[in-house]
Parts: sequence; C-alpha cells; structure tokens
Amino acid sequence: MADRGVDMLALPKEVKDQLAELDLELSEGDITQKGYEKKRTKLLLPFFIHTPVEAPPPAYDAQAPGPSNASGSTHANAHTQAPPPSSSSRYRDRRSRRPHRSGGTRDDRYRSDIHTEAVQAALAKHKEEKMALPMPTKRRSTYVQSPINNCTPPGSVGLTPSNQPDCFYFLRNSLHSSSSSEDEGALLRQSSVGAGLGAPAPSSLLQPSSLQSPDSWINRSVQGSSTSSSASSASSTLSHGESKPQPSQTQAQPQYKPQYQPQYQPQYQPQYQPQYQSQLQPQSQPQHPAIADMLAQARIGLSENSGPPPDVLAAAPQARGSSHVDRPNNPPVVRGMSRGQSRSSMMETADGVPVNSRVSTKIQQLLNTLKRPKRPPLSEFFVDDQEEIVEVPQPDPNTPRPEGRQIIPVKGEPLGVVSNWPPALQAALARWGATQGKSPALTALDITGKSLYTLTYGKLWSRSVKLAYTLLNKLGPKNEQVLKPGDRVALVYPNSDPGMFWVAFYGCLLAEVIPVPIEVPLSRKDAGSSQVGFLLGSCGVTLALTSEICLKGLPKTPTGEILQFKGWPQLKWVVTDSKYLTKPGKDWQPHIPTANTDPAYIEYKASKEGTVMGVAVSKVAMLTHCQALTQACNYCEGETLVNVLDFKKDMGLWHGVLTSVMNRIHTISVPYAVMKACPLSWVQRVHIHKARVALVKCRDLHWAMMAHREQRDTSLASLRMLIVADGANPWSVSSCDAFLNVFQIHGLKPEVICPCATSPEAMTVAIRRPGVPGTPLPARAILSMGGLSHGVIRVNTEDKNSALTVQDVGHVMPGALMCIVKPEGPPQLCKTDEIGEIVVNSRAGGNMYYGLPGVTKNTFEVIPVNALGAPIGEIPFVRSGLLGFVGPGSLIFVVGKNEGLLMVSGRRHNADDLVATALAVEPVKTVYRGRIAVFSVTVFYDERIVVVAEQRPDASEEDSFQWMSRVLQAIDSIHQVGLYCLALVPANTLPKTHLGGIHIFETKQHFLDGNLHPCNILMCPHTCVTNLPKPRQKQPVGVGPASIMVGNLVAGKRIAQAAGRDLGMIEDQDLIRKHQFLSEALQWRAQTDPDHCLYVLLNAKGVAVSTATCVQLHKRAEKIAAALTEKGSINTGDNVVLLYPPGIDLIASFYGCLYAGCVPVTVRPPHPQNLAATLPTVRMIIDVSKAACILTTQNLMRILRSKEAAATLNIKTWPTIIDTDDLPRHRPPTIYKPPTAEMIAYLDFSVSTTGMLTGVKISHSAVSALCRSIKLQCELYSSRQIAICLDPYCGLGFVLWCLASVYSGHQSILIPPMELESCLPLWLSTLSQYRIRDTFCSYSVMELCTKGIGTQTEILKARGLNLSCVRSCVVIAEERPRLALTMSFSKLFKDLGLSPRAVSTAFGSRVNLAICMQGTTGPDPSTVYVDMKSLRHDRVRLVERGAPQSLPLMESGKILPGVRVIIVNPETRGPLGDSHLGEIWINSPHSASGYYTIYGEESLQADHFNTKLSFGDPTTLWARTGYLGFVKRTELLDAAGHRHDALFVVGSLDETLELRGLRYHPIDIEISVSRAHRSIAESAVFTWTNLLVVVAELCGSEQDALDLVPLVTNVVLEEHHLIVGVVVIVDPGVIPINSRGEKQRMHLRDSFLADQLDPIYVAYNM
Repeated sequence: MADRGVDMLALPKEVKDQLAELDLELSEGDITQKGYEKKRTKLLLPFFIHTPVEAPPPAYDAQAPGPSNASGSTHANAHTQAPPPSSSSRYRDRRSRRPHRSGGTRDDRYRSDIHTEAVQAALAKHKEEKMALPMPTKRRSTYVQSPINNCTPPGSVGLTPSNQPDCFYFLRNSLHSSSSSEDEGALLRQSSVGAGLGAPAPSSLLQPSSLQSPDSWINRSVQGSSTSSSASSASSTLSHGESKPQPSQTQAQPQYKPQYQPQYQPQYQPQYQPQYQSQLQPQSQPQHPAIADMLAQARIGLSENSGPPPDVLAAAPQARGSSHVDRPNNPPVVRGMSRGQSRSSMMETADGVPVNSRVSTKIQQLLNTLKRPKRPPLSEFFVDDQEEIVEVPQPDPNTPRPEGRQIIPVKGEPLGVVSNWPPALQAALARWGATQGKSPALTALDITGKSLYTLTYGKLWSRSVKLAYTLLNKLGPKNEQVLKPGDRVALVYPNSDPGMFWVAFYGCLLAEVIPVPIEVPLSRKDAGSSQVGFLLGSCGVTLALTSEICLKGLPKTPTGEILQFKGWPQLKWVVTDSKYLTKPGKDWQPHIPTANTDPAYIEYKASKEGTVMGVAVSKVAMLTHCQALTQACNYCEGETLVNVLDFKKDMGLWHGVLTSVMNRIHTISVPYAVMKACPLSWVQRVHIHKARVALVKCRDLHWAMMAHREQRDTSLASLRMLIVADGANPWSVSSCDAFLNVFQIHGLKPEVICPCATSPEAMTVAIRRPGVPGTPLPARAILSMGGLSHGVIRVNTEDKNSALTVQDVGHVMPGALMCIVKPEGPPQLCKTDEIGEIVVNSRAGGNMYYGLPGVTKNTFEVIPVNALGAPIGEIPFVRSGLLGFVGPGSLIFVVGKNEGLLMVSGRRHNADDLVATALAVEPVKTVYRGRIAVFSVTVFYDERIVVVAEQRPDASEEDSFQWMSRVLQAIDSIHQVGLYCLALVPANTLPKTHLGGIHIFETKQHFLDGNLHPCNILMCPHTCVTNLPKPRQKQPVGVGPASIMVGNLVAGKRIAQAAGRDLGMIEDQDLIRKHQFLSEALQWRAQTDPDHCLYVLLNAKGVAVSTATCVQLHKRAEKIAAALTEKGSINTGDNVVLLYPPGIDLIASFYGCLYAGCVPVTVRPPHPQNLAATLPTVRMIIDVSKAACILTTQNLMRILRSKEAAATLNIKTWPTIIDTDDLPRHRPPTIYKPPTAEMIAYLDFSVSTTGMLTGVKISHSAVSALCRSIKLQCELYSSRQIAICLDPYCGLGFVLWCLASVYSGHQSILIPPMELESCLPLWLSTLSQYRIRDTFCSYSVMELCTKGIGTQTEILKARGLNLSCVRSCVVIAEERPRLALTMSFSKLFKDLGLSPRAVSTAFGSRVNLAICMQGTTGPDPSTVYVDMKSLRHDRVRLVERGAPQSLPLMESGKILPGVRVIIVNPETRGPLGDSHLGEIWINSPHSASGYYTIYGEESLQADHFNTKLSFGDPTTLWARTGYLGFVKRTELLDAAGHRHDALFVVGSLDETLELRGLRYHPIDIEISVSRAHRSIAESAVFTWTNLLVVVAELCGSEQDALDLVPLVTNVVLEEHHLIVGVVVIVDPGVIPINSRGEKQRMHLRDSFLADQLDPIYVAYNM
C-alpha cells in the first residue's frame, strides 16, 4: 500500500480530510480501485519517509467478486476506515462532509467488468480513426440545467436530494428499456457477461466450427461455469482500472490547421475577418494524419477556377456559384454583371463564404466525418423510370441462418394430484381460517424495517368475510345491491400496506367480484395515467376500494373531492378499514363454488405501445397455477417466505399472496420504502425468521451486497430457495454471481439460487428447481450478439467483445407444454438453433385481455404451424412475450423480451443490451444515476434507435458530448447498429414509473411530441439511414424521334400552351393618343376631367391624409419636371432615382420624370433604424442604374447625409439630391414626348429570393399594353374604386400603385403596408367602409391579418365590419400560390361576409411583370393534387386529394389578355405536352425589353427575353420566366365557351435545390418543417456543399430549442427522403423577408456562414 512509508499520524489535517473523502468515495463505488490507488499515492507522495515505492498490487484479492467493485473490494483494503454503523447516518455524514458533491454517483450494479472491458476495447479500436464530431453551437442561456430539486416529481414529497438516502436513487434507476412500468430498480446489467468469459475457453470452443448436428451447437454454446468464488477469481483480474480511456480520445474537437496554401491572395478582405484570425493560427496540439488527409482532399479551393466546394454525396451536380443578398458586407449580385468585374466588390471564397468562419469549419468537419464509408454501402445509381422506391439492402450471403431441425414441443412434468388440495383458493383460506386461526399469514414491516403487525389466518378470514358481506349488501342506500358477482372493482392500495390489500383481494374473491389491482395515483399528470384509465374503462370499473390513509393522500380538488384523473372513468371510492365494515349475521356465509373458468382477478400489463391492458385470470387457472408453483417450488405447509416484490401483480402476487395462502405459508412482506431506508432488511428478515424461501429481484441482491458490510452476523443457511424474479434478463447473471460470492460465507448455498421466467399472459413460464447440494450447477450459454441479432444461436468464438452470457431459467412448469415460434408473422415453429418467442399451453395461464377480444385472439389463441404452414395440433398456446430457446436437457434460456426488441434493418437488438453497452462507457461524469432509456421510433420505413439519458447537473458540455460520441462508437462496434439520436436531459426529468424507473413509453411519447427538453442532443441520420432511394443520375437529353410534332401534339399529347383573350383593336383617335404614352394620358385626363379624384392615401387611423385629382397630379408633375431641368441639369434619357415612402409624392415624381424625359427608378427608402443593413442596397441600385440625380423628401435627404449614413458608406459621392418638398412655382417650357414607344419608360429593380439584384427595362409600349391588359381583366373604369395594400417599388405592385389609375381612370385608395403594423384591421376596415369591390394585397399583408386578427372576427363584426362587398381580393406575388394561407384567410373572415370565391392570386416574374391575374369574369381558380415524388423527377403525376405525398397546387389566376404561355423543357428547349413540368415561357406585348446592365451582356438578353423554341414554332420570340410550372386543360369553360387552360406555377428554377440528383422546392420542405412542432414560427432551407441546412424560428421558450432538432430531421426524412445536415434554431424574425413577403434564403445562408445569426442552437447531424 502507498502508506507504508508514511507516518500517518504526522499528516496535516487537510490531507487527512482528503484521504477520508477518498476512502468514502471508494466505499461508495464512486471511484475505481485503480483510480483510488493513484489519487492516494499522489496525496501521500510528499510525505514519504524513504524513496522506494512499491507498485500497487492487482486491484482485487483472489476472492473479490468480479462484477461489482464496491461489493467486495473494501475488505481487501486494510487501510479503509471502518464504515459508520447505520446507513442513514453514513449518508448524513457524507452530505455534511461533501456538500459540493452532486447526487450522481456511479451505480455499479449495472457494471459488468467483462462487458466494460469489451466496450473499452472496442473504443480503443476507434482511437486510430477518432471521430472528429463538430460540437453543436449553443447560445449560453439555453443550457440552463434545471436544478434537481425543482424536478423532483410530486410523488417523492419531502425527498429532496438533501435528505434523500442514496439508495433511494438506486431505486429510481429502472433501465427497463422497453415500456415496462414494472421494474422498480433496474435490470442489473453490471454482470460479467458471464463469469465464464473470464475463464480460459475450452478447446472445443476454439476449434473452427465444423457443422455438426444442431444440438452440438447448443451443447457447445452452453458451457459449464461455476458460480463459486474460484470462477470469479479468473474474472477478477479484469479489474476496473485496466480499461482506462486513452488520453487522445478525450479531446472534444481538434482545431484544424490548413494543409494548403492559397494559390493567390483574395483581392478583398471582408470587413469582419479579424475575429476569425485566431482560428488560422497554427495550433500546438498534433493534428491526426487521417484528418489532415481528408482536409487535403476536401479543401476549399481559393483559386479562380477551383469551382464550388466538393460534392460529398457525389450524386447531385455542383452547387451553384455565389449569390448574395443585400447585407452590408455582402451586397446582392447584379444580374448581368460579368464575373470578372464584380469580384473586386465581393468577398471571394469558394462559395461566397469567408474561409475562416467558424461555421464553415464546423461544416467542413461534418463533411469529413460524412466521408467515412456507410454501413451498408448504397449500390450504384439507377436510371429512374418507375416510382421511387426505398432502397432495400441486398441480403448478406454471410448472414448466419438457422440450420437445426424443427423444434419439438417441450413438456413439463405432470401436475401431481394431492388429496388435500382445495377445490378453490377461497376454500383453502376458509380451511386455514377455521382450523389454524392463530397461524401467522402475513407480517408487514414499518419504514424502519421492524414488524408493524402480523395478520393471522383467522383474522384474514374474518375480515375478508366482513368485506365480502359489505360489498354485496351495504354499499347502496337502503341496502340496495350496488355490486353483483362478476363486477370489476379497482384495488388501490400503497405498497406499504399489504394487510389491507390481502383483505380486499380475498374479500373480492369471496364476494365473487373481480379485483383489478392498480397503482396509487399520485397526481393528475402521472406518467401513463391515461393508459390506466383505458384499463379501467376496458374492464368497466366503476368502484375503487382503498384504505382510509390512502384516500386521505389522494390528490383532491379545492372542494375536497378526489381529483378526476386524466382518462379515468368516474369512480366511487369505498374505504375498507375494519371500522367501516359490517359484520354479517350468523346465517350469512360467502358462496365458495368449485373453481371454474369465470375470471377470478385481472392483472394489469403495459404493452410496448404504452397501452395498459388487463389480463384476466380464471378461477381454475389461479388455482392450477398455485398448484403448479407448489409442486415446482416444493412448498410445504407452515414455511416462511420473505417477499420483496410488489404484491399487487406478477410473482409478488402469485407466490406471496395466492400460493402462500394455499399452503398456509407465513409471508413477510418487505415494502419498497423499507428497502430505501435499509437495503439489507430482507436479508435480516430471512435471518430472523429462518425463512425457507425469499422472493427478490436482481436489484435487491445488489443493494444487499452493497450494504452487507454493516451486518456481519446474518445467516442465509435456512434458505432452500432464493427465487430471482427477473432472472430471465440476460444481465441478471452477474448479480446472482456477485451476491453468491459475498453471502456464501453467510451460509448461502449455490444451488438455492433459482431464476425464473414469467409474463403477465402466460404467468410462470419456467423456474429453476431448487438443486440438491453437491450436484453440478446449471450451465451458462455464451452467445454471439451478432448471431442473436439475426435470431440464431451461435457460440461466440471470434470476438469476445460482442458476447452475451445467459443463464437458464430451469424447466417448464408442471402440466405445461411449451414451444418456440417466430416472433413476427404466423406462429411458425423455430428450429433448434433459432431464437423465437416462447409460447405455452397450460391450464395455469391468463385467459384473455379483458374487454379486448380482438387483441386477445392474437395472444391467447395461437396455434403453432410447421414449416409448410400446417397447424401442429388443435390446442391453443399463449404468447409469453419472452424471446429465448431450449437448451440441452430441456433447459429454457431467455435472451430478451418482445417489448424490448428493436428491429432495425431486419436485425433484432435488445434494448437492455444497448443500455448495458452505453453504461459501460464511463458514464460516471455524465449520466445521472445510470438512468438511460432506449427505444425505437419508426422513421422512413424502418425503426431507428433513440437513446435518452439523464445528465448529471455538474456534467460539462465537453464531457457530455465526448460521452455521446463514445457511446456511438461502442454501440456501433459491439452491436453493429447505428444510433439515430442520442439525447441528454436534465437530471430527474424523465417520466417515472410508480417505483422510480423510467417510463419508456411516456419518454418516447415526449420525444415524438417535442416535449423532452434535452440539454444536449446528437442526431446521426447519415450513418444509420441506409434505405434512402438511390440517387438519380440524369440522362443526357437529346431531341429524339418521340418529340416529333404533329400539329398541336407532341409525343402524342396536346402541347402545353395557353393564352389570354385578345387585347382587341382601338378605334378612337383620342384613345390612341391616350394609350400611346402614359404621360399623355395624364395630360388628357387633366384636361377632360380635372377634378376627378385618382388617389386617396390613408394613414394608420384610416384617415385620408392626402388626395390627388387629375389636375393636381398633372400640376405637381410639371413642377417636378421643372425642378429636374433647373436644379438637376438633367439631360433627356438620364436615370433618376425616386426615394419616397409609399404615397402620392412617389406617383407625382414618376410623372414628373416622364414629363422631363428622364427614366425613373423607384427605390425603397432605407430604414432609419437599420441603416447599416438597408442603405447599401439603396446605394447599389443608385450605382448600378448610373442615376444622375435623386428625388426625395426633406426627411430622407437628411438621413442620406447623416452621420449614421456616413458610418455605413461614403456620403460624399451621392449624385445630386433634389428635395421635392421645395419646388419651383413655374411650369417647364415643354413636356417631353418620346419619339417612339419602344423607348424606356422606367427601370424596375428588385432583389430576388436568391439574392440577385435585377433591373429590367420597361418600354412605353409595354406600359400601355400592360395597363390595358389589367383594365380588361379587372374591368376597371373611372367610376370604380379599388384598394391597394402593396409595396409600390417594383413589379405589379408598382404598376397598380402608380400606373393603372392614370390609364383606366379608376380611383385607387392607397394603404401603405407598414401602417398595418400599428393598426392591423386598417385594410379590412377600409374595404368595409368604402364598400370596395376589388382589392390587391401581398402575402405578408394577408399573413399579418390572419395571425393578428384572425381570432378577433367577433369583435370586428360587432364594430360593423362587413366584407360581403368584396368581389375579388387578389394577392400579388412572384411565387407559387400559398394555398394554405389563402384558404385560412378565406375561412377566418368568412364570418365577416367574405365570399370564399373572392380570394385569388396573381403571378408575375422579372421578364414579365404580370402574367396571370384572376379578374372578374371566368371560372374560379382550380386546385389539383400532384405527387411530390414525381415533381422531384421533373414530372407531374396528378393524384387524388389526401393521397400520400400529395401536394395541393392552386391555379395562379387567369392568363392576362394578350399573353401567350408555353411550357418548355429548359434543357432541350422543346415544347412539352399537357400536364408536363417545364419552364414557363411567355410571349406578350408587355414583356420587359431586357436587363438593365452597365456591361450590356447581350447573350443573357437574347437568352432570357428573345429566345426561340428548338422545334415546333421556331419563329415566335419568347421570354423565359425562370419558373417551373405546367398547363392543364380543365373541364371548366371560359367566357368564350372554350375549355379553360389553367396555369400552375410550381416554383423558381433558381431557388430549387438539387440533392441526390433530384429537384426540390424549398417551400415544400419548409411547409413540412413548420408543421413539425407548434413552436416553429417560420423556417427556411438552403444547401451548402450538398448539405441541407434547415433554419427554424422558435416562438416558444428556449428550452424547446433542442426538441426541434429530431422532429425537423424526422419530418424531412419522412416526407422528402432527405437527410438534414445542419439544423439551426434562431429567434423569431431572423429569417429575412422582402417586401413581397418572400424569404431571402441566400441572404440567410450568407449570414449563417458568416456567423451573423446569433443562433440559439446549431446541431450538426452526423
């Protein structure tokens, strides 16, 4: 020992204290033996008297048990202080000495040294190829661990961590990994995956297996091993310390050093570069070569010709080049600007991203990780002809397959007939009550473990009779009978009161009513409460029996009534304490019939899906089961039995309440609360009462072992049978071994340990019979986990890391017949070397799920079939839900439960096994009390594994992330399966079962509902989703013979083309003059109808702040023209920027420019509160348009010249600024008239959603054609009024605001959209007040109304708001119609009189500002449903409404007069047939003349504005809109009586995402994402190096942020067959939206990559 050379007395006090704390840590199992030695030596090093230091001895004595460090290691250490006497004082002492330690100690009972070593070995293999996982980015405020005290559930009142004994926490640790709410403590997975693994393997196991008979497989796999200490001495050398983590594995995330030199220096350094400089400094820590290689391969090229970043998924074409939006640092790209010239003004990186930004480093790291090969690899591309299908991995030829013969059913020994067995269980109670009245039946313990009371058989009988009499005769008024025989009654008794339960149970049996024992509800929000309500409902329970104390403790309403629990039927509560019972008269005796097939009691059972069902047990089954247990366990009259299990169900009920009464056994019931206070209490009871039988679970063995040091004088020699109720769990082996090691010296005999297998349906399936002293102990099977995952039994010879040791659970029950059938599909008999579900035929089993005949048939009436599908007999079997096989000598082995089974890609994995592996990955720093849940969720046609663990409050972010990544590696190595999601939640927040275990089903439900609130999450869809459809490889497109046109047909279909009606001829000369130029139209109106009011501008209060008649507008325009010529010294044809808020000034300035012969350019003014972001766009348009001067207001002029503006850009270089608030009084000498109508009237600039700034030239002839077209479509005349709530700066919004009224003479009521922010109902109240028939708005206005006032329609109605006047409400947009929004708007305001036919949409593009508009006549817009899978393949397949993967599309309005539309293949440029998807091409007199560019790129002009079809009609010139869509001929008729051709817009070609060779429209993915969780306000998607990035705005609390990550990943995978690469959660309002309500996705992308979003959380999916 380290202290040999140290004078211990001379040590300073603080060192002594530290040593004492170390000793305590060792005794608590918080530190391994090796770690203890190391720390102790370090502390004592300075105080050594002489130098030589002995090496520390091996961690264990030869007799120390292998599995559990804390159990046996202490007595091996002479220096350990003697522990204080009582456990409670020890914990108090520990709390006072270590206030800073949080309750997160390592729970060693799950510890299997061999499994831990296997896991560490597997992780060591990964050391070479360490995973460089990018850590998620988290805003600090998100990661607030909720303190445990706040999270303690209502049930544990008063047990806060400060006063809760630690063993209470042990108790809570149920790791039952399928939805079993029954397991109190947990499955003890610590065990050596069999002590046998440590022993040298016999030579037969090391031989290469030549195929012999299947029995020899099993004989060889079932290898003998002894449970004695000699066996464990072999495994004890596998000490805790030997598998310590390698230091290099603990680095969370290496910093990358660039492995390359840029080929040239970028010309321009971005303004925000310095903050990233530090990351480019060479790092001191070594860089692993593999990562360096990967970086070198995937480097971001900086050279001019290096192109975009690498394509990781190698299926889609290279990502598009850089495209930017109006941000101060990365202004929009100008369409038409040649690349060379634009470079100098833009940051130059591979994809428009600063190379050294933190985000791109992380994404690069993620890409490097994703480059690793997947398992299994996807096969090559295929040419997609059929529908897209899920990729089915090809079967592996090396998959092990069962080779044995078909199993023969196994028969238990015959059930003996004993002369004095009673005819019914009640008869046995009557007999003992009469003849052995003084004999003890039940002893109950108080909380300290002392006897509280003993119930004799006499008392039990008399009280049960009293209760039976009361139930049948005294519950109703005037002695009316409330209950009749056969009714169901709930029994609600706490675990601490077995006596009351026994009386109630037997009282019900005597009254012939059916008891349904359930747990005591603690609160309305109990986990699984509504499922218990389902049980009570399906059993028709209306009455509940309880004790007075329990009734007082139930949650009450303020009026004192018992709370109505969620999902429960209305119950009448009856108290069964003796004082409330009526003694029957002498002549009344309960009726005790011979046992028959009527139900005796109903036991509850939770299914994997969380449903709680009642298994009905008949009277004869109950009796037969007691007889079978008596025979199997050899029970004798008068024995003593100690029961630690829950007496309400399962083994605790069958042995401790029913069989014990049949055999007049004295039961000592040790409740859960006693075990918390004194874990050794059951061992003491065995000692005190010389008990012959004890009924325990593995956790009880573990606790007793942990506490045994306090009790030296207990003896277990009296035990003839220690029944381990969960012995069927493979991880129970080690608990049994370790317990035997510790207690053998206390008289425990190895042969008394009897594991058994049970299920609620089949009841006891098998039990190991008590052995004869001296006979060899039963065998163990050491199986390959790989084989198990394929459902076959194979000896584990190659890889000891993935072995599972299982112990037998004895033989089949007496009188039973058992066989093994396939768990899925028809119940076909398995082969001898195949794992299957155990099915049992016996009179002693459950009969049905009460009240659920459908489910009953599949479980209780199973007839096994042979390989040919023929039934093997008539008799029905019951499915037990246990998975196992029959070993040599007909021994039964169980390897798992159906409810814990996870079927992933056709392979079976057991949830418990995965938990054990996760726990072996040093969770001591991370996992709180070993609380881990494993379950699967179905996403995209397969089960995906989810691991959720509670995180210790003191765990650091790095530790947690490190642990998560190591769990991924360990599970991948040992189980060969990928995890889909790993989540850590704050300590104590997972839903609990009644005994503190994790409620798996509720946890899964929380996960799927987004209510889990994790504090850390890691999604790994890239590694585990291997069934994605194959990527599509596009075929080269050529014009083939199938495309030959005949008349109007192409490839046998009508050509997809449509046209609006003719514009018609104009006869009147006056009209010709008026139509030629808009400036002349205004002059004409000013002369002919001077006082006609054209415009009314409203403010937020709905008051008209300014109006303009024809003559007023004309005169103001003249003054502006004069100002331009005088102040601006403008030449004809110069461009003039109009910078105005929405209003009449803007309109007057526009006409002033036309009068002066200038070309107006309308620009949205900068936002005074956000100049830094908005001013650069203004500047860019001014520069690009080469404006000669700026017309604006006084206020805006001040802003342009302010200090704030100067901080953003150089204000000295503005062109001339003219303030139109101060105009000359005189008119210009002449009004300019253009020599030809082809001259440019104005420039229309707009930033597209992809961040392109595009200016188009609109000629005078186009203006008049467009205005005429709108006039005809909407029937606009001077007597009409329309209301416009649009932005007036570009597109159709500008046309309606500034041009249409002057042309058609109608009055326009102008409502600036920004006024709606201060008064939401402004637009609708204007429509009502002015009785407007036609109105135009944008989607953003409609959304404001829907979200803001959609719920206030009653109030608006009361104010008199009426929309019945509205005939058409047209949404102006350059996108696919937002059907959901228009429909919800129509529905919400239907109550205000809005006609559902009124709402429609318009469609325009850059090349043609108005293509469709609904107008006043013609058929209503039609809606079709298209298949989204075909859309991704650029095809249209129409489906029915409600079809899976269907997308509703609404027609974009009627095609305007004079417009022709044709659908064209964008690659071949050939026309397409009806209902085919292609690019929309336009031929129209009002198309734009071309892009306005300073460089004049003629090729682009020709391509977009004057292009021709490759065949068909090669003469017509078409303009390309850049939008995908299709034309469909409908059954509706237009005004002329012809069939109507509807145009459906699908989306912009520029915006589409090319992923996996398929074309996706962002809006479709965004709709799915926004539906995923109620807290997602808005979302946007974009790609970066072929990774899909989803940005979601969180409108809930920040603790919901991490809940969104799995839900977003799930929904995109499920609905779009795409794996999300990065999920970014941001605050509301972060996603930029332009004036038309369109998302600026590229703007968002650049901000994300430049680290400017301040996200709440960024998850990098692996």
